[in-house]
Amino acid sequence: MMNFHVLTLFPEMVLNGLNTSITGKAVKNGLINIEATDIRNYSKDKHNHVDDYPYGGGAGMVMQPMPVYDAYIDAVKNMNGTKRVIYLTPQGKVFNQRMAEEFAKEENLIFLCGHYEGIDERVLDKIVTDDVSIGDYVLTGGELAAMVMIDAISRKVDGVLNNSESSEIETFYDNLLEYPQYTRPEVWEGERVPEVLLSGNHGKIEEWRRQKSIERTCDFRPDLLAKANLSDKDKNYLAEYKSRKK
Repeated sequence: MMNFHVLTLFPEMVLNGLNTSITGKAVKNGLINIEATDIRNYSKDKHNHVDDYPYGGGAGMVMQPMPVYDAYIDAVKNMNGTKRVIYLTPQGKVFNQRMAEEFAKEENLIFLCGHYEGIDERVLDKIVTDDVSIGDYVLTGGELAAMVMIDAISRKVDGVLNNSESSEIETFYDNLLEYPQYTRPEVWEGERVPEVLLSGNHGKIEEWRRQKSIERTCDFRPDLLAKANLSDKDKNYLAEYKSRKK
């Protein structure tokens, strides 16, 4: 079973969000486990403060090292196997699908959510194994980022997705964007579902979907094409599509 543990000042936010939808079902089915530890419970201050002014001056407050470290020690005391500690920070490597697949191979993932101006560097140096960002922007805290990552990673854990939710072919498969999808009715607002999808010819359908994935990636995320797993046939189609666009 995959174990996710979040160190946070807002455990209810994390648990309420993740105990729904696919991750919630995975928890109920015993495929993943999600826990959250309130760092504030480890404050030695009578007012439960976990932050203080930064040395050297400057705006804002910084989370103190001891409450974070004590929360971490308590969280890992009953964990077996390897443990990776992910600090959610705009300074980290940007999270992507390949990282989700890598993290999904782990038994224990601990997410450390910062607030204010960040966390005392000494405790980060002591416990963090991975600095990760979900994008080049700033959030109020790491909770939303942790939830995004846990959702993406959970999808790659065996058994979490059933056949109708399969992640085998979806956006970023082979570093290509997903092809367009259609459902009933066959005609809506005068627009018809592409005829090939109604043909019953699975070979033609797969070819159409592959071509549409290549087109969408070329149009919206051309940066992915350099890393895409393209066959010679795919490359020829891409060259043809680019020439048609000129």
